Amino acid sequence: MNFLKYHTAENIAYITLNRPEKRNAFSFELVKELKEAFTTAAEDQTVKIVVLQAEGTAFCAGADLDYLQKLQNLSYEENLEDSVYLKDLYLQLYNFPKIIIAAVQGHALAGGCGLITVCDFVFSVPDAKFGYTEVKIGFVPAIVMTFLLRKIGEAKAKSLLLTGNLVTALVAQQMGLVTEIVAPDQLTDSVRTFASSLIQTNSAEAMRSTKLLINEVQHLMLTEALQQAAIVNAQARGTADCKKGIAAFLNKEKIVW
Repeated sequence: MNFLKYHTAENIAYITLNRPEKRNAFSFELVKELKEAFTTAAEDQTVKIVVLQAEGTAFCAGADLDYLQKLQNLSYEENLEDSVYLKDLYLQLYNFPKIIIAAVQGHALAGGCGLITVCDFVFSVPDAKFGYTEVKIGFVPAIVMTFLLRKIGEAKAKSLLLTGNLVTALVAQQMGLVTEIVAPDQLTDSVRTFASSLIQTNSAEAMRSTKLLINEVQHLMLTEALQQAAIVNAQARGTADCKKGIAAFLNKEKIVW
């Protein structure tokens, strides 16, 4: 891979944006490599958690200048194809069958802020800034809007999307975008410790089913959501993980996942 680094350790896959000279800005090739890396992590049975991180001073600055210039010369059909390609990346992460933790060491802007929006947990350094700046250049943050509304609600989403203003990590945490703020020299260890605790204390299968059910029930009517919840509840009871967990609980034994 030319724009990413990928490695695994202790049941964790680390996907690292590696265009520091471009502030890890999006290009077609970077999006392609992200899709491939997440597909690899999904198919690796030894991987239980994915950490998305970045090299350099910025986490991701959105689309790079060359990419934006190229878009100006595309037809509507070509732009639609490119937009769908990007949409598929965000949807892949949102519906990813394993937990994704973003480790944000610098600013996450526009499409880069979209990336952290579809992660399950976000750890950030205090000085990082977050923002969806598309409206400032006449663009519409259309794709990420769908996910942001689900994550933080209409009022907060409007505040971010319609102003295009940047917010601090603390404000992003108060809005529900950031999970935890940690010192720069503690970011890597904090994320690894959190990921390891999920791996050791929780069933990977149960986390997968819970995450996907959270995604699914939000658009359903109450009765439909409850019916789907009952189905998943019944299915979970028959899994090996559930049987193992209940047996250990009843026997007062430590569960080793």
